[in-house]
Amino acid sequence: MTRSHDFELLRDEQITELNTRARLYRHTRTGAELLSLECDDENKCFGITFRTPPSDHTGIAHILEHSVLCGSRKYPVKKPFFELIKSSVKTFLNAMTYPDKTTYPVASTNLADFYHLVDVYLDAVFFPRITPEVLKQEGWHYELTRKDEPLSFHGVVFNEMKGQYSSPDYLLYRTSQAALFPATTYGMASGGDPKYIPDLTFEAFQNFHTTLYHPSNARIYFYGDDDPERRLELLDEYLAQFDALPIPSDVALQPRFPEPRIVEETYTAPSEESGKKGMVTINWMIGEEDDETRVLAMAILSYLLLGTPAAPLYKALTDSGLGDSLTGGGYNDGLRQHTFSVGLKGIDPTDAPAIEDLVLTTLQRLADEGFDADQLASALNTVEFSLRENNTGGFPRGLSIMLRALDTWLYDGDPLAPLRFETPLATIKAALTNGERIFEDLIRRTLLENTHRVRVMLRPDPEQAARDAAEERARLDAVQATLNDQELEQIIADTQALKIMQETPDRPEDLARIPTLTLGDLDRQGKTLPTVQLISGEVPLLYHDLFTNGIVYLDLVFDLRAVPAHLLGYVPLFARALTEMGTANEDFVRLVQRIGRDTGGIYASTSTSTHLQTGEPLGHFVIRGKATVAQTEAMLALMRDILLTVNLNDRERFRQIATRSRAMRESALVPSGNAFARKRILARLAPAEWADEQLGGISALFFVRQLVQRIDEDWPGVLADLELIRTSLINRSTMVANLTLDEANQRQVAPALAAFLGALPSTPYEPSPWPITEPGPGEGLIVPAKVNYVAKAASLYPLGLKVSGAASAITRFLNIGYYLEKVRVQGGAYGVGASFERSTGIFGAVSYRDPHLLKTLAVYDRAGDYLRTVAMDATAIERSIIGTIGDIDGYQLPDAKGYTAMMRHLNGITDAYRQNLREQILDATEADFRAFAEILDTVRDHGIIAVVGSAEAIATANREHPGLLNPVNVMG
Repeated sequence: MTRSHDFELLRDEQITELNTRARLYRHTRTGAELLSLECDDENKCFGITFRTPPSDHTGIAHILEHSVLCGSRKYPVKKPFFELIKSSVKTFLNAMTYPDKTTYPVASTNLADFYHLVDVYLDAVFFPRITPEVLKQEGWHYELTRKDEPLSFHGVVFNEMKGQYSSPDYLLYRTSQAALFPATTYGMASGGDPKYIPDLTFEAFQNFHTTLYHPSNARIYFYGDDDPERRLELLDEYLAQFDALPIPSDVALQPRFPEPRIVEETYTAPSEESGKKGMVTINWMIGEEDDETRVLAMAILSYLLLGTPAAPLYKALTDSGLGDSLTGGGYNDGLRQHTFSVGLKGIDPTDAPAIEDLVLTTLQRLADEGFDADQLASALNTVEFSLRENNTGGFPRGLSIMLRALDTWLYDGDPLAPLRFETPLATIKAALTNGERIFEDLIRRTLLENTHRVRVMLRPDPEQAARDAAEERARLDAVQATLNDQELEQIIADTQALKIMQETPDRPEDLARIPTLTLGDLDRQGKTLPTVQLISGEVPLLYHDLFTNGIVYLDLVFDLRAVPAHLLGYVPLFARALTEMGTANEDFVRLVQRIGRDTGGIYASTSTSTHLQTGEPLGHFVIRGKATVAQTEAMLALMRDILLTVNLNDRERFRQIATRSRAMRESALVPSGNAFARKRILARLAPAEWADEQLGGISALFFVRQLVQRIDEDWPGVLADLELIRTSLINRSTMVANLTLDEANQRQVAPALAAFLGALPSTPYEPSPWPITEPGPGEGLIVPAKVNYVAKAASLYPLGLKVSGAASAITRFLNIGYYLEKVRVQGGAYGVGASFERSTGIFGAVSYRDPHLLKTLAVYDRAGDYLRTVAMDATAIERSIIGTIGDIDGYQLPDAKGYTAMMRHLNGITDAYRQNLREQILDATEADFRAFAEILDTVRDHGIIAVVGSAEAIATANREHPGLLNPVNVMG
């Protein structure tokens, strides 16, 4: 058996599906396992994962995930994680807590940077600075500044989970999982329940790390083009400091239920909400599965049942009219015992039994009658295309592969099995060819005959928020009543000590220990993307010669300004209608099946922006498609049918689209309150941002609520609006096409593309003018949340201010320094961030899951003073510059490169401009940073405020500052 650096080689195999060599090792001294994948991907990845099953609801695993990144033996600074972000060109840097594991992944295309990240993370997980103060900051603590004030809870995770538990969708997920697994760790809230987080003691916290964060419980992963031998050497430097130990981290199995169960809970809802606001899921525990063919078959079955609006179970539920939109997620193989879940949101709670009956009768019908050939062909092609393309978007491929391997590896299974799909896929295809009813049999065995089933229903309760607040207040008051003066003084002293610890800067010599690149490690010349401007079928064509492994990526871009401004709220619904309403020759079921069978996917999206050179507002309606080269003509035929013959005159289908959109937007209000607050401000500062808010902000929510009523009351008027949008948008005169493909294949598809584009209609048009929202006081957008999202922004250019390229590095400096320390670390918010949009001159900041409102606004307003007075050395400036360049040079897959190049072209962002901007960033000086204080003062004096938060928080702010926020109830 081969041994190197105390690692013994267990397996050495080629994963042909990934074009990757896989070597599996065990560290002799500790028993730590290493999966080492070698391939030519420059986006190198590392991850270390521990099995961390919680035994209670205190969120111990989640809090520890935050805490181990708060300083370590080798790097004794308060936040090495954020110091790394300042000065790394990473493509990924984070940590994640799951129901039974905690994982610490990093990725970078720069080898030196990659090794820096790996070293800091290894030191963090094995030798963290676990102190009571860290638990107080990241987890929870009592806070008191005077003996006569009420005691309160604070802490980053405590506030984060208050935000999570304000989301009905999250509560439904948690309740469903707990109901399926009442006897195992999956019944526990791994993220932490705010009601129980204050039960966590420091002793338990410290012991959890000592017990579980040990190499004997570690699964370590490397991926990419770095030296595989160096990986072993780096790891052994840490692992050699430990001996093997037995680790009590097994995930117990849930015994099967002898009969189905029913669970009902309530969630916080405004008093105005009534009627169809319930949520229900039907959930099954499938069980352990070590046969990858059955796992893949279940994934295909899940897609067959629920993967598109035309899928039979999806369609049966939406056609029933019993709810607004689907929930549940289908098949999940991410736990030791797999699950399946499906349900509806926006239901009358009394209809929950009927929905369960509908699910079961639909499954029985499918088990009896089976799936037709088109359904099977569509699902198989879609799943196979996804497996072969392996397109993980902005998430590094290597880390996606790691998470797939952990599906088995975490439970002592074969980590390579989930990475191989050729044999399971061939087995399934052969079985279908032989007439085997594998999916029908799966429905019977895993669902219909499975008694481990739970119906979970959440009903809205207008009193829930008041009850929760009263319960927390009573708990705190009871604690405070037991405290004598000395104990109260101690809490006051602890509160002050924590604040001092948070505000005390790290020692320069400790900061210097954080490994970092230097400016000399960066290329002064920026990267460019290949773009050639052609004409195809009389349409401007942007072509990007990139290797795509035989996949055609095609974007059709239409001018959104062709749509009358008052109809913009329709456009996201129209985008869905194109692929969900059928065409002149086929209903929507056959259309969706055809898309799945003949392409890798077709969908529509919108975007708005401001032209960098002219300041002109821009809007884009984009049809995006992908297919193999052999499928190109079929994809173009589909696009032609969708664009020219979509059947918009189907009131019931369009009502379903609209109600689903309403439900999705309402569900997003609490978890994405920061985005809604930000959009609301920007709509008052730039026309393109006004249009964006009409498409996806609070205005879009208000629009779709009214539209759902109007569909029933005035369908002819709605249909006329939709037809006007079609004739306005689908116009060759407003088009740009975008093609990403290698040159040899481009020549092959060019004639068909030119013929397709040339056949589209062409008419003159006038762009519709876009206004901005009228100025006025700040807005307080009221939602049933226990935390706030606080935004403030101003437009600088109309005030005569000019901003250099250095602003990008300065904004990063503020985000990872001042804003982070004041709003997250000291204020207890889960997140905060500022941004500067160069095309509009808008600078603004917004917080995320924030227990404060006025305090956060005060932090924003003091940012200028901070920049004037903060100690700032060359190293701090250099680190901000490096991190900014890392963001600019972010790694992208080929389709993303082609799309990015297109958007740069449309928005007037030339390579010359980008290079000049890069040089301004690289040459930024302390004087640039100090001068930016004037910008921040301008935002302080002229900024607009928007807050998404509770009625109580907004009312309190208005009592202290009358007229600050105009209250707007956004919950309907």
